[in-house]
Amino acid sequence: MDQTTKTIRFSGHALSQLEYRGTSIEEITLAINSTPWSPTELGRLNCRMDFNFDKEWNGKHYATKQVRPIFVEEKGEVVVVTVYVYYF
Repeated sequence: MDQTTKTIRFSGHALSQLEYRGTSIEEITLAINSTPWSPTELGRLNCRMDFNFDKEWNGKHYATKQVRPIFVEEKGEVVVVTVYVYYF
C-alpha cells in the first residue's frame, strides 16, 4: 500500500454518487491519502475519515460526517469504486 505516490481515479459510479451522498473528490482523496487502509468485501480496500460537519443533512442536524471510500489498488493507481457517507 503505497499511499503517497498513486494516482486516484474515480469510477463513473463513484462520481455519480458524490452529490447524492454529500461528499467531494477532495474529501475522498484526503481520506485515502491520510488514513489507514483496511480490507473489505470482494478483495477491495476501504478507509474512514471524520469531518466536522455541523450542518443539516436531509432535514436533520449532524455534527460529524464520516467519509468511507471503497477502492482497489492497482499498479500505479487507486480506483475508487464507490463511497459511503455516514452522518452522526
